Amino acid sequence: MPRRIPPSDPAVRALIRSARASSLSRRSLLSASAMGAGAAALTACAPPKPPAGGVAAVKLPTDVSATEKVVNWANWTAYLDMDDEGKTYPTLEAFIKETGIKATYTEDIDDNDSYVSKVRPQLEAKQDIGKDIITLTDWMANRMIRDQLVQPLELIQMPNAGNLLPPLKEVSFDPGRNYSLTWQSGFAGIGYDKERVGKELKTLDDLFTPELRGKVVVLSEMRDTLGLIMQWQGVDIAGNWGKPEYDKAIEKFNQLVSDGYIRRIKGNSYLNDLKSGNALAGIVWSGDLFILRAETENDNWEFTIPESGGTLWSDNMMVPITSTHRRNAETLMNYYYDPKVAAEVAAWVNYVCPVVGAKQEMEKIDQELAQSPFIFPSEDYLTKNNIQGFRALTAQEDADYSAEWAKVVGN
Repeated sequence: MPRRIPPSDPAVRALIRSARASSLSRRSLLSASAMGAGAAALTACAPPKPPAGGVAAVKLPTDVSATEKVVNWANWTAYLDMDDEGKTYPTLEAFIKETGIKATYTEDIDDNDSYVSKVRPQLEAKQDIGKDIITLTDWMANRMIRDQLVQPLELIQMPNAGNLLPPLKEVSFDPGRNYSLTWQSGFAGIGYDKERVGKELKTLDDLFTPELRGKVVVLSEMRDTLGLIMQWQGVDIAGNWGKPEYDKAIEKFNQLVSDGYIRRIKGNSYLNDLKSGNALAGIVWSGDLFILRAETENDNWEFTIPESGGTLWSDNMMVPITSTHRRNAETLMNYYYDPKVAAEVAAWVNYVCPVVGAKQEMEKIDQELAQSPFIFPSEDYLTKNNIQGFRALTAQEDADYSAEWAKVVGN
């Protein structure tokens, strides 16, 4: 039997070690990979380590959770379980009934940059943004923590937080998880309508063809779209690449846009183009394609990891610095870290769950889903598909690359 060569990505290696040690679920595998051995690369962009000494203490607003039983949560599209009619969120309704806290949930976040650009001025001015939980990707969570725009969590009030997968407990952007808890993790890859496209799309060469010119949407998240393009160009995105590799990927992306292959560059709203039929394929997030199948009743929607590789990412729940309902927000986070509740969410969203015990609970709900590589990935799935976390960027790289990307996408 041939010797198995270990993956080069330290994040994936850390994930595999964790899975072997604790028999964690696919979500645990993905989450561990993203976290990485000191690289914190679970999200499509692993942020750099914070300055030594951490952040200075800031004055927090008075918490009125005891008298105002409300919590307002901003999240991404198609990211929480819904009933068959698409009108209510069963687990959230159960939370309201169980706790007496009125929870409102809005799909306000379409893109990390666009959302934070809207709320940052208010947060910096210490003005209430009307949200008690916001859900942002690791690299943006790093910025929010660094800039003191989110509140510390009272982990003693959140016993279920101990169910967080071990590899995710010490991410470099939030050691000890004092400011954030992972909501979900997932992959970026190719999504397409197999019937209308008429063939399998296994590579980015298959995606960017004359037959699909003007029918392809891509994500506005730099670390996903450019991450896939860099892998396509042979770059180890978790490794020691620099500006030459980045510039080459930008050049390729600009060429694809100018040649008319890419119809739109969008955040979560890319789904609208796929639903309407204006686009037939794209660079997408894994769980969205399963939601798209259900919403369109079209089982021809396929998600695949390109042969050159896929990216890892994770999103995190945090309490904005201006929230006056931190304790209620912590109660909600604690609720969603119950393995049974986490499994109910995972069964609907088909993303990687960060909660220990969720796979066992999923087996009670749906045996097939419990074996899904998109919910509970195996070691072989991650290694064979070259699934990587985008390496940590320095503060200067983050600023420079993000500014260049913003010009490209027109922000």
